[in-house]
Amino acid sequence: MDDSESANPQLLAWVKEWLDVARERNSKGIITYKHAFDSLKACPITFEHPAQLQQLKGFGPKLCERLEDQLKKHCQENGLPMPQHPRSRKASKNGQSNSEDDEDGASRPAKKARKPKAYVPAFRSGAYGLVIGLSTQDEDASVGMTKVELIEVAQPHCDSSFTAPNDPTKFYTAWNSMKTLMQKELVYERGRPSKRYALTDEGWEVAKRIKETNQWQAENNTGGEQQSTITTPAANTGSGSGPSVRARSPSVTIPEPAQVPSSYQGVVSDGPVVDGDSGLPTFNPIRLPPGSFSVHLLLDVREVRAKTDRDYMQEELAKQGAKPIMRSMDLGDAQWIAKCHDPTLLSRHGAEGDEIVLDWIVERKRLDDLIGSIKDGRFHEQKFRLKRSGAKKVIYIIEEIAMDPASMQRYEEAVQSAIASTQVVNGCFVKKTTKMDETVRYLARMTTMLKRTYESKTLNVIPTNVLTAQNYLPLLAHLGGKQPSTGFYITYPAFSSLASKSGTMTLRDVFLKMLMTTKGVTGERALEIQKRWKTPYDFVKAFEACGSGDQGVKRKRDMVFAQTTQLVGRKKISKALSQKIAEVWGNA
Repeated sequence: MDDSESANPQLLAWVKEWLDVARERNSKGIITYKHAFDSLKACPITFEHPAQLQQLKGFGPKLCERLEDQLKKHCQENGLPMPQHPRSRKASKNGQSNSEDDEDGASRPAKKARKPKAYVPAFRSGAYGLVIGLSTQDEDASVGMTKVELIEVAQPHCDSSFTAPNDPTKFYTAWNSMKTLMQKELVYERGRPSKRYALTDEGWEVAKRIKETNQWQAENNTGGEQQSTITTPAANTGSGSGPSVRARSPSVTIPEPAQVPSSYQGVVSDGPVVDGDSGLPTFNPIRLPPGSFSVHLLLDVREVRAKTDRDYMQEELAKQGAKPIMRSMDLGDAQWIAKCHDPTLLSRHGAEGDEIVLDWIVERKRLDDLIGSIKDGRFHEQKFRLKRSGAKKVIYIIEEIAMDPASMQRYEEAVQSAIASTQVVNGCFVKKTTKMDETVRYLARMTTMLKRTYESKTLNVIPTNVLTAQNYLPLLAHLGGKQPSTGFYITYPAFSSLASKSGTMTLRDVFLKMLMTTKGVTGERALEIQKRWKTPYDFVKAFEACGSGDQGVKRKRDMVFAQTTQLVGRKKISKALSQKIAEVWGNA
């Protein structure tokens, strides 16, 4: 049964969150929360108050009190009435209500009914993202949005995915919030079979209320008391001014550019294809002497322990002397940068911003997330993109959290194979931890070590104006061969521009991604195919040249295999895979 079909979906969701946190910490509470979750999920009775859950296995007074506190907070945030405690109802039935006459016989005046608070979805929840996404239309528009269109504009405003479940063993995504919005008559749908969604008049009122909240104004830099500005680098300027850093709450300031700024995405051009060392640029590096910069850890804003404990990881890192700079990263979950003390230093020498990307980048995977990414192919694509980032040291942190034994046994071989391949074939370093706290300690130790390593040496920075998406990796390879003991680095805006999924997406990138959608075509094999057929057009034309009829079909099926017979090892393309590729690209 889907969690959303439970008789008590909201209570079940909170218990599930606490179970996930217990798994992250690998604490003894896992068993207690697991029993509570299973018994509540299986129970067909709808409970009005958490106190009534004590009749179920796994629910004691403490857990029920915690759920009661959570429900009070939920009701206050959403303007809902708090259900009456069973003891209070019982007292009322026995005639012990507070509405009895006073001792002097005078009746107490009736309490004025409290006006319910207007509904506003929880900040960055699924409902919040959907309402904001639909409000991007004109208010008088009646066409509506398709599901695909809506998800595209709603996702930046939601912390959960609208397409992939947080738990790979479940099916619930943020899109399930659409059901709630329709039940509240805030959204209506129209059209069959292609559904379109639009806000009702009440939905537009909710959207307006959202945009009046301090959280919305702080996140979108439109005012509000929680807003705080700290200078971050802007591309192509010497002032060092840039996007403001906004606080999620009054107590913790989180630097949060929602995406790589558009100006960063255009910092590095595509450029012509490089053919040999003769096509590489010559340059004089920008030299940053020791004492002119300091090393800092960058952490992706999505690296959270749980939706209810967003700031745990950064707060724990700060306690250990490695306070991270938080931002939305296009590649990896953590990396280290050198930040110039003089924000105009780089701009005076043909670069931008005040941050330099160092050699190290981290991808963090919980065991359940690793299994999910292996199943849907994201794991191989991420490794491919990390390899093409130019980072010399790629670290995979695998958090081996407690999992259901049956699921672990089913995927154990695939996990071990993926880890071995990451180490041996891709040359990445794999660090295994048992929980997030151990990951935090490791990142803190790495930060201390890298500060000691880099802050005592001169950094050579490649001017951004000589870089292109096509010459970047060949240039790094050339410099590494020519001056192996000297490190060369690029600015953070240049790295973001190169790493952005959309900012520098070349035809070659698109072709490689298209090839890798066929099961069995790894990054290495896709590269070998692209070496022989430069573009999708060339590839399709090669299949067409094989002719028609039975002989033509046979030639199509064998074409890729015949052209790659000299390849060995993991690059080798079998006849069976060649046939599969021909079915997709050659209609064979």
